Amino acid sequence: MLEATAFGALGSSALLVGAGLTYWLRPSRVVIGCVMAFGAGTLISAVAFELVLDIIEMDRPVHLAVGLSLGALAFFAGDLWIDSRGGAARKRSTGEQADGSPLAIVLGTLLDGVPESFILGLTVVTGGGVSVAFLAAVFLSNLPESMAASYGLDKAGWKRSNTVWMWTGLVALSAVSAAFGFAVFSAMPTLEGALVQAFAAGALLTMLADTMMPEAFEFSGKAVGLFTVLGFGVAIAISSVE
Repeated sequence: MLEATAFGALGSSALLVGAGLTYWLRPSRVVIGCVMAFGAGTLISAVAFELVLDIIEMDRPVHLAVGLSLGALAFFAGDLWIDSRGGAARKRSTGEQADGSPLAIVLGTLLDGVPESFILGLTVVTGGGVSVAFLAAVFLSNLPESMAASYGLDKAGWKRSNTVWMWTGLVALSAVSAAFGFAVFSAMPTLEGALVQAFAAGALLTMLADTMMPEAFEFSGKAVGLFTVLGFGVAIAISSVE
C-alpha cells in the first residue's frame, strides 16, 4: 500500500510543480494552452494503450463498453453538479474563478484527478508495479491543469499561499485515492479489474474532452493539434522502452 500511496502522490505532485512554474515564469495563456494540449495527448495515449488495450487483450468487450459508458456518465454527472455549485471555471486561466465557489473548485479538481490516482493503486495490485508510461502521463497531464488553474486563481485574487495549500491537499487526497484503489483490489481479488479500468478510461476521456481540450484550443488555436500529437507520441515512446 505504501508503494501505491507514493506513486499516487508522485503523479499528482505535478500540481505543485505547475503552480511553482506559473508563479516563477508567468507563462502566457498561449503557452499554457500548448502545454495543456501536450498533457492531454499523453493521457489519451495512456488511456488507449495502458487501459483500453489491456481490456481488449483480455477479450472483455462487454466490460469495455459498460465501463466506458458508466465512467463517462459518472464524470459527466459529477462535473455537472460541481459546475452548478460554482466550480465550472476551476481550470480556466482567465480569472473567472473569482465568481465561483472555492469549495466547488477544490471538489472539481479532486474529481478530475481521482480516476488517475485510483488506477495507479490498482496497477500495483494487478501488475506488480506501476506502468511508467501511465505514471508519466498522469504527471504530464496534471502539470498544465495546475498551470492554467493557478494562473486563473492568481488573476482572480486568490492568495498564492491558499492556492499552494489547495494543491498540497489535493496531492494528499490523490495519494489516499491510490491507496484506496490498492486496498479495494487487495481485499477483493476477484473484483473484475477490466470493468474498473474501463470505468476510469471513460471518466478520463470525458474529463479531457470537457475541461482540458476546450481551454487549450481557445488560447492556442490550431497549434493544439500539433502539441496533442506530440504528447501522444512521447507517451508511446516511454511505453515502448518501459
